[in-house]
Amino acid sequence: MNSRLSYLSALLLFTFHGLTATNLIQETCKKCAQRDPNIGYKFCVSSLEASPESRCANLGELGIISIKLTRRNITSTRHYVKELLKNKRLDPNIRPCLNDCLDLYSDAIPTLKQAIQDYKSKHYEDANIEVSSVIDASTTCEQGFKERAVTSPLTGRNNDALQLSAIALSIINMLH
Repeated sequence: MNSRLSYLSALLLFTFHGLTATNLIQETCKKCAQRDPNIGYKFCVSSLEASPESRCANLGELGIISIKLTRRNITSTRHYVKELLKNKRLDPNIRPCLNDCLDLYSDAIPTLKQAIQDYKSKHYEDANIEVSSVIDASTTCEQGFKERAVTSPLTGRNNDALQLSAIALSIINMLH
């Protein structure tokens, strides 16, 4: 009987804690989406919930999770660009844009690593500046294709990078 009661208590505690984390993600994403038109509420919730660490995270931990999600996206996009550039039959108008994006995303990776360090040290202003530069990288990358009047093969990835960066920035600003 006693072990059964302990099990039930533990189950309720974990369930309540999980609901609290889910509610925190939803409330955080609601605030993010209200404050920044670049952030989609559903994208924010699904992105943060996709991280196993978010299940028991507080707001500060959601901030670091969002920066790490941004870094993963940027790293993956950089790898994808490198693969696209290996294609010998790539449209010659697209190649310079991809090279520019490769440079932008290559620079963004160490910037995000520094943002993580600054965030963990509670240097939120520095983290804010660093994450803002990543937003600039994704928009500058996409703009390069528009200026050459060619279709970007990175639009979805650039939009994801923009939203993830904006989520991180919004959370940083909530704490700052």
